[in-house]
Amino acid sequence: MKAPEHDWERRADAVLGVAASAILMLMMCLTFVDVVARYVFNRPIRGGFEITELLLLVLIFAGLPLVSHADEHVTMDFIDRLLRGRARVWLNRSVHLLVAALMFFMAWQVTIKAGRISEYGDATDVLRIVYGPFVYFSAAMIALAGLIHLYKVSQQR
Repeated sequence: MKAPEHDWERRADAVLGVAASAILMLMMCLTFVDVVARYVFNRPIRGGFEITELLLLVLIFAGLPLVSHADEHVTMDFIDRLLRGRARVWLNRSVHLLVAALMFFMAWQVTIKAGRISEYGDATDVLRIVYGPFVYFSAAMIALAGLIHLYKVSQQR
């Protein structure tokens, strides 16, 4: 993993990393308390499963920009070994540009879906937590990952 070059990159990584860690810790604590309450007191946390599902969604999409920034996506580098110098830089820029375009397309589609979900007022069954803000958050994180890949196009050397 390449260390961030700019101070703002380190701060953004730290904020997203701390947020993801806090969400993961909250999920672990909720699961622990729910299991103890369920098996020891026969009183599970009402809506615990729904909360865990929503936190998992937030965790996954909050981690997407981190993975994009650190270049930790799953890759197949069998072509990279055959290329040298400018050809390798061109390939990396092309890949980042393609991934950015795909991320922006996905963000657009997820935003459309979020609008529909918000219009319908879809919510969880037990706690009635509305899904719309979570889907908009997902779209925003996908768009942020797209911006990161767009930024990486200019950073390839």
